[in-house]
This record gives sequence, structure tokens and C-alpha cells, in this order.
Amino acid sequence: MVNWKNLDTLASYGELKKVSRVNLAEVMSGDNGTSRVKNYSVPMAAGLNFNYAAKEVDDNVLNALNALAKEAQLSEKFEALYNGEVINTGEKRMVLHQLTRGQLGGNVVADGVDKRDFYVKEQKRIADFANKVHSGEIANAKGEKFTTVVQIGIGGSDLGPRAMYLALENWAHRTGNFKMEAKFISNVDPDDASAVLNGIDVAHSIFILVSKSGTTLETLTNESFVTDALKKAGLDASKHMIAVTSETSPLAKSDNYLEAFFMDDFIGGRYSSTSGVGGAVLSLAFGPEVFAAFLDGAAEEDKLSANPDMLKNPAMLDAMIGVYERNVLGYDSTAVLPYSQALSRFPAHLQQLDMESNGKSVNRFGEPIDYVTGPIIFGEPGTNGQHSFYQLLHQGTDIIPLQFIGFKNSQLRNDVNIQDSTSQQKLCANVAAQIVAFACGKKDDNLNKNFKGGRPSSIIIGEELDPKALGALLAHFENKVMFQGFVWNINSFDQEGVQLGKVLAKKVLAHETDGALAEYSKLLNI
Repeated sequence: MVNWKNLDTLASYGELKKVSRVNLAEVMSGDNGTSRVKNYSVPMAAGLNFNYAAKEVDDNVLNALNALAKEAQLSEKFEALYNGEVINTGEKRMVLHQLTRGQLGGNVVADGVDKRDFYVKEQKRIADFANKVHSGEIANAKGEKFTTVVQIGIGGSDLGPRAMYLALENWAHRTGNFKMEAKFISNVDPDDASAVLNGIDVAHSIFILVSKSGTTLETLTNESFVTDALKKAGLDASKHMIAVTSETSPLAKSDNYLEAFFMDDFIGGRYSSTSGVGGAVLSLAFGPEVFAAFLDGAAEEDKLSANPDMLKNPAMLDAMIGVYERNVLGYDSTAVLPYSQALSRFPAHLQQLDMESNGKSVNRFGEPIDYVTGPIIFGEPGTNGQHSFYQLLHQGTDIIPLQFIGFKNSQLRNDVNIQDSTSQQKLCANVAAQIVAFACGKKDDNLNKNFKGGRPSSIIIGEELDPKALGALLAHFENKVMFQGFVWNINSFDQEGVQLGKVLAKKVLAHETDGALAEYSKLLNI
């Protein structure tokens, strides 16, 4: 039987706080460091590895974390989730994003529909549509092929799919899988839509409107913006637009779209990259086979996340180390630092995934909690970040745990040898150097040049960022966030915190304001 208990009521949490802290600079120096880098590593799916040698853990800490994971019943709660129990207590819904890429447990049925069959059916419909677009069977009014796909959405309908597209764009060019260029419109700021529309040939563009409810204000506003541009170009907007929405939304049966593909209420926006939300744009951009490989990588990582042995479960291990850093060591932020330009928007996606999921101060039953939960997430690709905020990371007053991501090979394999090393070698040398520099520091009598060290980090390492590796990477972080929510006994699958501002904005637009809201409306000339 699964028991949902607050972290501070678990006996193993009290024991964890008693474990002696690790001197990171000491254990990462010399032969100790050599041994840790070799041994503190766990395989992930798609050839990736999670290395946590530079974290403030040792066998004693790991044993205490394992005990906490067991008492918090992380494996049992994940099993309950993928078998269709109502895990989203705020909205009284199942949580089924894992089911879009595979089936870990038994059949999950809702309203008489097998949900795995439903997701597979939609993926096949999307694949068929994408193939017809690529072949020219579905074309513009003149019978000419579409060359650009534009996704209109916000939040999870934008951040994840955009990050995934950018992550695979170069790989697709090199491997002959690049079918169509993709663009994204998200911000209700008219300059966003205008900039995209000014940079494309609308006559050869197909637009994807993504809104589960069919009522998202920013998305519908941008749809009207695009529809207006198509009409001004003398084009029939309904021949250039498709929708990704729920079967019950007003978009589902509308004549305004070439086709509508369906999602459901059991998949939250930030977890929707492996659903039709990511599937439509990625299948059009790169082909259905590439999207299928992306799903395979995610499914493989999900299987590893179902392993009850924390030391063989990279997502659970990463999650538990994060809980230790947040709740025992007192670190309130995490920097995501991909040493891959292709992952330039991945930190932004993880920022939403983590902070929208675990930025909660009440437990899953709506009761206040007395301990900290989700960390602040930020990041930037290396080596750019080294010339930006690494100063604070190295010598600032706050210790900020670091999550590095690196690959041995570049995507385009286009490189030059300068001063006896290639650019890719220089990139990899930088990430290796940063890990050790953060952990070990450097003593100097000039305190301005002194590095205390003791700054913890982990790294996910792979051969190359390809579709399977990207799927595994995505699933790893989704499951990490899930496990941390379980430990904190919070609901990681609703987002009430984003609603209040939306409600007040509608009041402003309807001129139903008073007090400070009325004055700000005047200042902004609304």
C-alpha cells in the first residue's frame, strides 16, 4: 500500500541529516578523485551516463538517501502513476505522459478508451499527415509543397517542442533528415509573431495551433494574428493550419483547420513533448521516423526509472541527491549547463518543467508544509556561461549545484584543428576543467584569486546528441522532477500558480479594475 507522507515525518530523513558531510575538495583531489570519477557513474539509456563523482556524497550519504527513497516509496509511487492511479490530486487526474512512448505496466483505460492505443493512434495519424506533406500530397492552393512549419503555442506548447527542434536541427541536416524548417510563435507581444511572419514565405508555410483547452488567450490571439497575415496575402487560412487540442475543445471539429490531432487532460503542457504537441512539429520538421526514435530513447529511460535500486536508477539517484542538496545542505538553486549549442533552449524547458512542477508550498492534500521544495533553475550553454555568470558560481557567497551535459562528438562533424586541438576538444576540455575547478578550487594568498572549491556538480555524458539520446535526456529530467515531488509529498502535475495573473489580466482588458491594478493600467495606457 502506498502512503503519502510529508518529508519531515519520515524517520530516514532525520537519519540523513545526521550523516557527516563530505569535503568535496578533499575527495575529488588526487587518487581519490580518480577513483570517484570511475566509480560514481550509472548508465542511462541511449548510451548516456550520469556521473555524480563531483557531488557532495559518499557511500554513507548514498546509503541514507537510498533508505529515504525506500521509505518514501518512490518506486511504488511511480508504479501507481504508470498504472493509471489518480496522482494529480489538484485536478483529480491520472498522469500519463510516459504512456505516449511506451507501456511500463497494465492497460490504462479512461472513459472506455485504452489510453496507450489512443496515443499510438494519434502518433500514426500525425505520421501519415507528415508523410503526405513531405510527398506533396498535402500542399498549398497552387499544389506547391510546404517548406516551413510554424508552431503557435505558449508554455509547454512552446518551450519543450522548441528546445527539442533546436536540439536536433543540426543532426538532421547532417544525416539527411531535415524536411522542413520550424519556427515558433509564443509571446502575445505582437513583435514575436511579426518577426516570424516577416522571416518566412507564408504561402509555403503550414501552421500548428496548440491549445489543449482551445481557449488559451495568448495562443488564440496569435492565431488571429497569423490568420490576418494569411488573408492579407490572399490565402485561405484553413488550408494552412492544423490544430493539436483535446477532443472536447472548440478547435476539435472546426472547419478552420486542415486537420486536428488530439491530446487529453492526462498530459500536462510541460510534459507534452512526447505527445502530439511535440509530435506534430517534430514529425513535420524531421520525419516520423526521427520522432519515433526520440520516443524510443524516452521509453528506454523510463524503464530504467522503474528500477527500485536507486544506484541503478539514474533519475531517482539524481533526484535524491537534489533533495539532499536542497533540504539538508541548504542550496536553493541549480544551474543547468549544457556544453552543446544544440541544447541552447533546454535549460529554459527544464526551468518550466522543474519550477512549474515543484514550486509548491502545500502538500498534495492542500496542507502547508514546513520544508523547502523545488530549487530555482537557470542555465546557459557552455562555454558562453563561463563568460557570463560563472564568476558567481565560482566565487560568490552562495553555493549553487551544477548540472553539466556534454557529448564527445559534435552534430555537424565540421571542425578545425587550431593550436593542436579541435574546437570540439576545446569544448570538452572546458567542461572537464570546470568540474574539477568547481570541486577542488585553488588556494591563493590573494583572496581575490582564491577559489574555495566545494561547489558540487554532476554531468550527463553521451557520444552524440541524436534523437534517442535526446529522448533519454528528456525522460531523465521528467522523472527526476517526478521523484522529487514524491519525496516532498507535493503534486508535481498541476500549476495553480500561473492562474491568478491570467484572471487579473482579463479584468484589466475588460476595464474591471480598481486600486493598484487600475493605476498600473493607466501607466501602461490600456
